[in-house]
Amino acid sequence: MTGSGRSRDEKTRREQRGWYFYDWANSAFSTTVVTVFLGPYLTDVADNASDAGGLVYPLGIPVLAGSYFPYILSLSVVLQVFLLPITGAIADRTRKKKRLLMLFAYIGALSTMALYLVQGSAYLVGGLLFVVANLSFGASVVVYNAFLPEIAEPDERDRVSSRAWALGYLGGGLLLAANLVLFSAHDSLGLSAGQAVRVSLLSAGAWWALFALIPLATLRDRGSGRSDAKGAAVAAAGFRQLLGTLRAARAYPQTLLFLGAYLLFNDGIQTVITLTAVYAKAELNLGTGTIISAVLMVQFLAFIGALLLGACARYFGAKRVVLASLILWTGAVAGAYLLQAGAVWQFYLLGAFIGVVLGGSQALSRSLFSQMIPGGQEAAYFSLYEISERGTSWLGPLLFGLTLQLTSSYRSALASLIVFFVLGFVLLAMVDVRRAIFEAGNEPPERL
Repeated sequence: MTGSGRSRDEKTRREQRGWYFYDWANSAFSTTVVTVFLGPYLTDVADNASDAGGLVYPLGIPVLAGSYFPYILSLSVVLQVFLLPITGAIADRTRKKKRLLMLFAYIGALSTMALYLVQGSAYLVGGLLFVVANLSFGASVVVYNAFLPEIAEPDERDRVSSRAWALGYLGGGLLLAANLVLFSAHDSLGLSAGQAVRVSLLSAGAWWALFALIPLATLRDRGSGRSDAKGAAVAAAGFRQLLGTLRAARAYPQTLLFLGAYLLFNDGIQTVITLTAVYAKAELNLGTGTIISAVLMVQFLAFIGALLLGACARYFGAKRVVLASLILWTGAVAGAYLLQAGAVWQFYLLGAFIGVVLGGSQALSRSLFSQMIPGGQEAAYFSLYEISERGTSWLGPLLFGLTLQLTSSYRSALASLIVFFVLGFVLLAMVDVRRAIFEAGNEPPERL
């Protein structure tokens, strides 16, 4: 290999290492904010503002206080349906991915830090800040994912994607561990439980902002792009490009079929992740310390699971491994339905089971999709993908919230999620991965 070739390879490896760290940075939002602290805390804040019937009235609409957070989560993703595809089209058009990544990362981080100010009965402020933060989170990950086809060859992508997910779970787990220590010791530190939660939310935003500096320092933009237009003109051009992408996507039916399957099964995964803390507290009567420690365990096991399933993909192919993981997810939801109230060891056992399959199913889905999209339109297609990515599902939380409001049963609400895994499995089994890759004009890896 020539010196220039080695230099290019080293630059690519440096970009890959830097790229991993955006998963490390933003996972603090997924774990500390979305998965553990904000759901129960914002539910308590909504309870403080509720009337005798347990209802709050955002914009005059009667909402059960316990359903407020699932509805807010759903709203943030409905808005992403409009924002993220345009974000992706703009990123592809201007070829200024680094600048867009920085913009959305820091809007999200600052909004997360501002959740520290939410207390008392300020449920509307808390909901608004979360919507802004989750919108920014989704938009930043669209741009982040779009770097994957640029920094990794087809045969590398399962490995690169799995390492990033694994590092993300490790980073999110480390901050969550620190927050667990803080929450457990809040009395001795002179803090109330609510103050400890607010400090934890603040720490997640600060972690996101700090470690986002690493990928921003190492990633580089590629291609010339069209950067002469600004402001509204860029947005309008991005919207036109989005419409063109949607029309062109009809030429890739297998890619669209995969996207439909992912939309379904990832909605199920994200809803389980997001609402586990609410379910554990409201239905299983488990304390916050137990919930945090269980989620922390899941984080570290997901680190191992992402690497393990990534290795399995080298032998069995990514699609087969993801299909197997969906069978395990279905069993996990059924097991959660049967958990006894107050049975801490059962909750930990279920968490261990989920942790092993969690990271791998997500990492391999991302790398598999990256093979199925045409070159030069990575961000546009990943914007469609990100609509149902981690912490951004809307069908699942909506179904969970509606089932809870109609039945007043958290167990029934949880059981309703099985439909997402079953339908997602059926659609994914129908996808011809090799055909999808050839339709997109790409070369398949050695092992599918």
